[in-house]
Parts: sequence; C-alpha cells; structure tokens
Amino acid sequence: MDWLALLIYALILLYLGTILTAAYNIILENRNPVKTVAWVVVILLLPPIGFLFFLYFGVNYRKNKMFSRKELGDIKWLQYMSEDQKQRLKKSEILKREDRKEWQKLMTLLLSNSKALLTRYNKAEILNDGKETFPAIFNAIAKARKFIHLEYYIVEKGELASRLKELLTAKARAGIEVRFIYDDVGCWSLSKQYIREMRGAGVQMVPFLPVIFQRLADKANYRNHRKIVVIDGEVGFVGGLNFADRYLNGIPKIGCWRDTHLCVRGEVVTSLNTVFGIDWYFVRQELLLNREEYLPHKEEDGNTLIQTVASGPDSDWSSIQQAYFTLINMAKKYVFISTPYFMPGETTVNCLKAAAMGGVDVRLMLPHNSDSRLTHWCSCSYVEELLEAGVKVYWYQKGLNHSKVIVVDGIVASVGTANMDMRSFEENFEVNLILYDRAVSKSLASFFMEDLKNSREESINHWKFRPKRQRVKESLARLFAPLL
Repeated sequence: MDWLALLIYALILLYLGTILTAAYNIILENRNPVKTVAWVVVILLLPPIGFLFFLYFGVNYRKNKMFSRKELGDIKWLQYMSEDQKQRLKKSEILKREDRKEWQKLMTLLLSNSKALLTRYNKAEILNDGKETFPAIFNAIAKARKFIHLEYYIVEKGELASRLKELLTAKARAGIEVRFIYDDVGCWSLSKQYIREMRGAGVQMVPFLPVIFQRLADKANYRNHRKIVVIDGEVGFVGGLNFADRYLNGIPKIGCWRDTHLCVRGEVVTSLNTVFGIDWYFVRQELLLNREEYLPHKEEDGNTLIQTVASGPDSDWSSIQQAYFTLINMAKKYVFISTPYFMPGETTVNCLKAAAMGGVDVRLMLPHNSDSRLTHWCSCSYVEELLEAGVKVYWYQKGLNHSKVIVVDGIVASVGTANMDMRSFEENFEVNLILYDRAVSKSLASFFMEDLKNSREESINHWKFRPKRQRVKESLARLFAPLL
C-alpha cells in the first residue's frame, strides 16, 4: 500500500506540474485574454485530454515564427511595388474616381499588412453555386496550353474528384505543367491510389503541411483553407467551393449548397499566382516567382480594381481580419455580410454594433442549418447582442449558405475563402479578393437580396424567448469560441 500511495502521489505531482507549466507558458505568450482563459480552463477541466488538445491545436506558431516568408527574401520586387503604390496613392495617381478615393485608407492598409498590390485592368464574373463554378473551372482546365496551378483545402472522393483527376492527368500527359497543393488534413479521406495515379501521370501533387503522428502538434492547427485555380496566367478562380460532391449536390437533411466563387481575368490573376507561388516554395522549395512565364502582365478590357489579400500564420498581421474591420468601419449606408461560421471575436462584434447604432444598415446572413453543430451554437451566442444594437440577422432556409461575402455601400466588396471567425483570421491560410467596383458590388448586393427571399429575419422578441436548453448550448459553445 505504501508503494501504491507513493505512486499515486507522484502521478498527482507530475500532473499538477505539467498542467501548471502549460498554463504558465500560455499566460506568458500574451495572447488575447479570452483565448488565454479558454485554454487554461480546457487544460484544468479536461485532464489529460485538454493538455494533449493544446499541444495539437493551441501552440502559437505564428508568434514562434514556424512559418516565414523570409526564405524568399521577402520577395523584394513585391515589397518594392507595394511601397511604390502606397506613395502613388498619397499623390492620387492611381485613383481618379471620387468613390475610389474614399477607400484609399483600406487600399493602403492592405498594401502595408499583406503587400496586396492594386490591379486595375480586370474583369470579374460571379459564380453563385457549384453548377456554375465547376463547369467553368473544368472548361478552363480543358483549354490550358502552358500551366495549371491549383491549391485546395478539400478534395474528396466522388464525381467531382474523378472528373478533376481525368482532366489533370490528361493535361499532364500532354505536356502541360500541372502543380497541385492539397491540404493534408482537409484531404485525409483522399485515397493514396488517387494521389499515385495523379503523380504517375505527371501531376506535381504535393501536400501542405503533411501531418505525421509524431509531428502532429507542429502541423494540425494550421491548415491551408485557400481555393485557388490559375490557368496559363490568364484566368483565375477563388471562392468558397471545394472539390467534394456535397458542394455540387448539397447535403441530405440540410438541402442544396449555396456558395459564391469568382472567375477573374486580367492583372489580378498574376496576384493569385503569386500567392500560389509563395505556397509552392514553402512545400517544394522551388522558386517560380523569378520566372516571367508565371508572372505575365495580362490586361483585360475592364476597369475592375482588385486587391488580392492573403492571410495566415506566415504573416505578421491578421490581414483579412483587419480588412473586414476596416470595411465595416468605413460603411456609410449599408453592410451586407454572408458567412457560414460567425465567431469573430469581440472587436469585430463591437464594430458591427457601432455601425448599426450609428445608422448603417447592417445585415448578417447565417445558415439556419449548419454542417457543424458546435460552431452553429457558438454563432447563435452572438445574435442577441447584435439584435439589441440594431443589426439585422437572417437565417438562410434553402439549404446551407456557405458564401463568404461582404458588400459595402454598393461600391466595394470582399469575396474569398475566409469565414468571419477567429480560425480564419489567425490560424488558417486564406485568400480574399477586395473588389472596388460598383457593378460587381451591386451584383453581389442583389444576389444577397435574392438570398434574403429564402431567409427568415430574426426578431429580438422572438429570440429572447428561445428555449433555455438552447441558451445553455450557446453559452457552453461560446466558451470554446477562441479555440474553434
């Protein structure tokens, strides 16, 4: 018994020492206080699972500089061009229209925090669902003559993945350069045979941060959530749709999949290819951005001004979060937001409330039925305070609305891969396009208004009388919001 008691005593001391050491290190990292408290609570209340969960998903590698663009020497030409554009903006050499001059602050911010170059001669086509998006992508791939670059979070076994493999392998065998970055966690269900067949045909298919069990703590929390297609430097695609059949056919018991993607042509395609090139260097240590064929100067007979904003733990700033904050803060008439997951943190929530209380028409569209219960409950936990401040909240009823769209005043819009949540803001690799164009912004606004016809507006009186068990679920989920 003495030995047993001694062993139990030693285990208790070891446990307490480990937990206190982990909590001490978390506090020393000077994170957001809410996130710090959340991690400490998880570690203390869920031993030892909480500690393992922290090792896998909580270590702050952005601060520790696990990822860095320094290997590329900061891409000197990109640094030079962004500084040049900032100086030209100060002199109003780029901005000729008054409505664009109003957004000089946002343009300068994005040049500073992510070197998001302003591109002027572009065209953008809005694709509203999988039935519009996937045929457009497949058609563009079929016409490729030089190279095809793809970067995706999810590729899942099914009709779309099979069609994609068929096209890419045929192009690779025909001598077209095909490079494909896939997220290792997002594509866990993808068979090894699928990847072998792609590589056997000549497709350079490379995982982003492959997760091996013994190194899981280093990689699991930082995922490549980008969806990029660039073909011949002439046409590009970006948005919310992955290559999984549910993005085309919908989800049983939930309904159709509503999403927003963009097809772009012009100078912005080179910016998208730059994002891909940086990620390609990270996964393969092969530099593409010093070769002219991958950075062509393509101008379209259009005048859509676009910035490509990339954000992730490889940058010093939460670029997309800052973009969202500035968009909302600069609105004068209205802000329309569609996001499938809404866990933005207190700063962004306060910004939305301040805009609504200041007379801006702020409308937030969330899915009535979500593919993630915990994140849905967490999103619901923000609704009451938003309604009290005058924000209009709508529940999309016709399936799952997965669009990540913000439209402000019918002048500027954001479309891309980033949700309005802390994971997208701080931990995932994301990419959004900021479009300074009345025609595109008004079209996105009109599609938003169409979606409202398939939505139910929430009222403060109805919401306050929701069942108590629902409130409990929301409150518990809110505790984990900084970690989701």
